[in-house]
Amino acid sequence: MSSQGWILAVFIVYFGAIILMATRFRRAQNLSDYLLGGRKLNAWVGALSAQTSDMSGWLLMGLPGAIYAAGTGRAWIAVGLIIGTVLNWLFVAKRLRRHTIVAKAVTLPEYFENRFRDKHHVLKIIAAVFFAFFFTIYAASGFVAGGTLLPQIFNVNYQAAVIILASFVVIYTLIGGLMAISWTDSIQGMMMLCAVLFLPLIVISTMGGWGNVAAEIPPGFYNIMSDGAGGTIRPISIISDVAWGLGYFGMPHILVKLIAIRSEKDVSKSAVIAIIWVVLALASAVLVGLVGRAFIPGLDNPETVFIQMIHRIFLNQGTVWMTLLGGLFLCGMFAAIKSTADSQLLVGSSAVGDLYRLANKKATDKNLVWFSRLAVFVVAVFALWIALSAYDPALGGPDRSRGVMPLVAMAWAGFGSTFGPLVLCSLFWKRTTKIGAICGMLVGGLTVSAWHFLPILSSADGFVTPAVRTGLFSIVPGFFASLATIFVVSLLTKQPSAEVLSEFDVASRPLAE
Repeated sequence: MSSQGWILAVFIVYFGAIILMATRFRRAQNLSDYLLGGRKLNAWVGALSAQTSDMSGWLLMGLPGAIYAAGTGRAWIAVGLIIGTVLNWLFVAKRLRRHTIVAKAVTLPEYFENRFRDKHHVLKIIAAVFFAFFFTIYAASGFVAGGTLLPQIFNVNYQAAVIILASFVVIYTLIGGLMAISWTDSIQGMMMLCAVLFLPLIVISTMGGWGNVAAEIPPGFYNIMSDGAGGTIRPISIISDVAWGLGYFGMPHILVKLIAIRSEKDVSKSAVIAIIWVVLALASAVLVGLVGRAFIPGLDNPETVFIQMIHRIFLNQGTVWMTLLGGLFLCGMFAAIKSTADSQLLVGSSAVGDLYRLANKKATDKNLVWFSRLAVFVVAVFALWIALSAYDPALGGPDRSRGVMPLVAMAWAGFGSTFGPLVLCSLFWKRTTKIGAICGMLVGGLTVSAWHFLPILSSADGFVTPAVRTGLFSIVPGFFASLATIFVVSLLTKQPSAEVLSEFDVASRPLAE
């Protein structure tokens, strides 16, 4: 059998195992089972599924590619993500879980509606619209990553690869819901960590030690204050990169895993597991970029450095065992891509389901589960369209301005700015009002959208870019404009009712479980 045949066999076993695991959780009896797994995730599954949903193909493509191109000056993103992860687990996780339980909410839009007693459903509708918009872009980034990965392994083109990945993710997400994707993501989280942790160590050994690697890396690439081109990184660039950490407070596909954990005791255990995982994973991804620069200089597309390293170390050796090991590393990379896309499709579909519940108040739980499954398919179709439209015939792959990093940047900023400030205010400031919440969401979401799409603001390379000409990441103006809006408007409007204030106090204390 050829080396490609052995790799195909590894992928078939991997795909089959994921589908088999999904079928184990196929019997969702109600919407809470399908979207929250009945709040029964244990500590390990909750932690690993949350972190793998977070990182996506960005961990093994976007971040190593950025380090490969510009050095450790881009590692400020990793610093920001570690800080955001720690703060999210230590201060948001338990409190959000309690508040959603007290508010009897299954989805984030439903939580906002119940928390602020929005009888006219304005909060839910606005949240659902932004959910659908940003999740479609986010899921598309995963499909683009798959379209970049598979053609370099198998004899398929970009379009076919995107369709294959989308079909696979949709199938097992439809089968099992959140419980299925959480269990599969927790397994794949360990695959991702092993892949990103051991590959650079193997390459360093192959090159004869760190001394030989260091000799091949351009001067300044080790300096976290260097811009990779001989200059000093600008303070505004550091602010933009660290600001990625703000996104965690508003990421629905991450937050849903936090509120689905079965007890507060498990949340504490999950926090430790998640923080250790993210530190190891991000540090290793930075190392991949540095080692890759020494091992394979001159790549046209830096985001492929992880794949190219696997090819040279394992797939060009001609032995079956090396090929199988390389196949496992590639499966780890594929796991990173699909472990985020599945959560994005599921939570994105919940927004469509929220709108359906408003239109059909007599819908049964069974109907809602099936409609949510239909919504998964609809969101996937639009995400697939974006991924396919990114194809550039001259490159044989995605347009650079619509690659993994730019798409992730816009979706991350969108969610972080639209929902992050409101999540924090709803959990920690009882004076937050419904009008303040509505205005804050609108200002955050529209600021990010304008930052990326208006010609006067967007970068020179066009569609979906992470910063304006000044280099400021859109989450910075979006997040703080939203936060300021919630604060000012809430102070200018009538304070919440005694019932809302009392419920806030109840949800702020540990619940009897």
